[in-house]
Amino acid sequence: MRQGRPRSVGRLVTLIENASPALPEITAALSRLPGEAYVVGLTGPPGVGKSTTAAALVAVLRAQGQRVGVLAVDPTSPFSGGAVLGDRVRMQQHALDPEVHIRSMATRGHLGGLAVAAAQALRVLAAAGCTTVVVETVGVGQSEVDVAALADVTVVLLAPGMGDGVQAAKAGILEVADVLVVNKADRDGTRAVVRELRNALALTPRPEGVWHPPVLTTVASEGTGVAELVAALDRFRAGAVASGEAGRRRGERARREVEGLALALLQDRLQTTAGHSLDQLAEAVRDGRTDPYAAAAALVAELLA
Repeated sequence: MRQGRPRSVGRLVTLIENASPALPEITAALSRLPGEAYVVGLTGPPGVGKSTTAAALVAVLRAQGQRVGVLAVDPTSPFSGGAVLGDRVRMQQHALDPEVHIRSMATRGHLGGLAVAAAQALRVLAAAGCTTVVVETVGVGQSEVDVAALADVTVVLLAPGMGDGVQAAKAGILEVADVLVVNKADRDGTRAVVRELRNALALTPRPEGVWHPPVLTTVASEGTGVAELVAALDRFRAGAVASGEAGRRRGERARREVEGLALALLQDRLQTTAGHSLDQLAEAVRDGRTDPYAAAAALVAELLA
């Protein structure tokens, strides 16, 4: 994997996705390796051109000589259990580039636009030498804010005809956006969307010296405006490093990761060692012999004993 072999990178991510018993050992080995990637999160409603924008971003970053990773999360079908893998259709021009690692992941039912294994997969791509990793989320609309906790910078994509500024504010994406992009800017209505977004941002004034999310326009299918987007990402990165925001975000990311793993371990222990007690407590609650809070307190006490 350290030599950048795509097959090795893919196998490691597969072990992570499948929760291999060797996962703690793998994570420990990855943590000791040098390498830290800048994580760019792409989010927005379905149909705004996230995969096309990701491909255009990769082209600009590759022109700068960077090794780039793409983590594309697709929704899982409730019928077949598979994923569409639409990113593979949009990123054909990078398929044979050895300096671009493209990994598709299914949500496996997880809400929030990301797969559970996304954080660990980022470690693999960073250790494989990727200097920038683009994380493209599912596009689930009003619950898609998990990417803000995972990425160093969050880019929210919108498009004319995909909802106005009020809809964007209602979805909560204005709060998580570091850069707002109106893609498909060659369509009618672009100026109206830009104006509405700027008006919506003006309703939440920010202190002097704090980053103000710019509203950019792109036509990703033609590469128009993508260089300006990369320049905005560079400006945000420089400001975040200077202000300490970059370190704060990475610390919060590590905190969430540790918390999530701790809860997963407790849940496994609950199922394996306290399953019988849980059944008994559930029956007691059902029969009215105790209440749910008391039963939960007793179960936690047994787990921590």
